[in-house]
Amino acid sequence: DVGDAPFYVVPDGNVNTRWALVRMSLQVLELVVRIRPHIVVSTGAAPGFFALFFGKLLGSRTIWVDSIANADEISLSGRKVRRFADAWLTQWQHLSGPRGPEYHGRVV
Repeated sequence: DVGDAPFYVVPDGNVNTRWALVRMSLQVLELVVRIRPHIVVSTGAAPGFFALFFGKLLGSRTIWVDSIANADEISLSGRKVRRFADAWLTQWQHLSGPRGPEYHGRVV
């Protein structure tokens, strides 16, 4: 429940469903162009990757947080998005490092 706040749904897509991934990325692009966010924050997955990527291309500040679901390794989206993120974070201290995401504490 988000009350009166805007809420958008995009179709799911991943590396195993290439056409769905393309369709989803185009819908995310349309939303980012229409909304023109100042900041894009994502906790992962393909829609978040594309929102962050397109936001960065349009001048948004970007923050990626690899979330609780990725406790053993950085997610595929997290590995791909690192060069587009102004801040690249993880909730798991053992996944942080000089070439990896930063750790500033867990949310869980």
